[in-house]
Amino acid sequence: MFQQFNISRSGFGAYQKMMFNITNNISNAQTPGYKQTRVELATLFPVILQQAEAVYAEDEAMNPYVKKKRGIELGTGVQVEAITKDFRQGSIQVTKNELDLAIQGHGFFQYRLPDGRVAYGRAGNLTQDAQGNLINQTGYQLDPPIRLPQNTNQITIDQEGRVFVRINQDTVPREIGQLLLARFPNPGGLKALGQNLYQESLDSGEPIVDVPGRNNTGQVVQFAKEASNVDIIREMMQMIMTQKGLELLGKAMSAGTKMLNAGMGM
Repeated sequence: MFQQFNISRSGFGAYQKMMFNITNNISNAQTPGYKQTRVELATLFPVILQQAEAVYAEDEAMNPYVKKKRGIELGTGVQVEAITKDFRQGSIQVTKNELDLAIQGHGFFQYRLPDGRVAYGRAGNLTQDAQGNLINQTGYQLDPPIRLPQNTNQITIDQEGRVFVRINQDTVPREIGQLLLARFPNPGGLKALGQNLYQESLDSGEPIVDVPGRNNTGQVVQFAKEASNVDIIREMMQMIMTQKGLELLGKAMSAGTKMLNAGMGM
């Protein structure tokens, strides 16, 4: 009888984490470059109530109608196996900001963290610091760094990531830098750092850094942002199903309590 409560408890824990994940996806529906996540569930080890009897080949050959006894297994609940990331392309939204960049295709922008590590992200809504360095909204510089000269009045970034500027009254743009993108053998294995950034891991593999548009690397789109790929309708449906699942587990707990009371003569 107590096993029923243990199974329900595992279900409550799994559904609670699913609700946390759904809430986080919906909360980030407007976050540039955000990739929705999904909770993967797996069954726990079953309890073997009865082992299956072995049937020898010769017995089966002599009597093909021999009755075979099947094993009986009883599940013991559910557990969260993993939380996977969906790196499908988000929609490209046109903006009026010349430092808004989006990636059309595969790849990640590279940002240098204060401790020297390189982090990766799809969000390219950039700005500049007091020295003219291009940085993300958290303040991390692009890697390799790109610095805008003083008195820059026009910035152009082409699909291959080349950065051109016009200074003062220049009629011919000057090329001042090259933006590079990184891609991974398994982007789903990247470790989330928060702030729209990821870190490489053993599961993701080492980054392959290249010029945008080459070797299956996406192209850079200026005056654009990549929107979150969260499907709000799907998340709402998942929320309803999760809520109903929690309600049914509550009823199962209540039914188990009544059965236990009846068995104890209470």
